Amino acid sequence: MHQFEKLKIWQKAIDITVDVYKVTSELPIDERFNLTHQIKKCAVSIPSNIAEGSRRNSNNEFAHFIGIANGSTYELITQLIISKRLELIDEEKVSPVINELVEISNMNFALQKSLKKQ
Repeated sequence: MHQFEKLKIWQKAIDITVDVYKVTSELPIDERFNLTHQIKKCAVSIPSNIAEGSRRNSNNEFAHFIGIANGSTYELITQLIISKRLELIDEEKVSPVINELVEISNMNFALQKSLKKQ
C-alpha cells in the first residue's frame, strides 16, 4: 500500500481540483446542474481514485484505479474544451488548467506503467 498524501500525482490532482472549482465559479448559474456539476465531479474523481487505489491490496488494483483517474482526466479536458468553445470560460483561464491536466495524465501513465512492472 502507498501513502497517497505523499504521492506527487495526488498532490497535483488536488491542486487541479481547486483550480477547476475556481474556474467553474464563473460559469453561468444555468449551467450549475449541467456542465458545472459534471466538471466538478470529474475533477474530484481524479485525486479520489488515486487515493482509493493506493490503499488497495495490490499494485494491479492500484494501476486499475490510476486508469480510472486517467479516464476522468481526459473527460475533464473534454468538458473544459466544450466550455471554452461555448465561450463560457475564457481561453486564458482554461488553457493553464488543461496543460496541468495533460501533465497529470503523463504522470498517470508513468505511474501505471511502473506499477504493472512490479
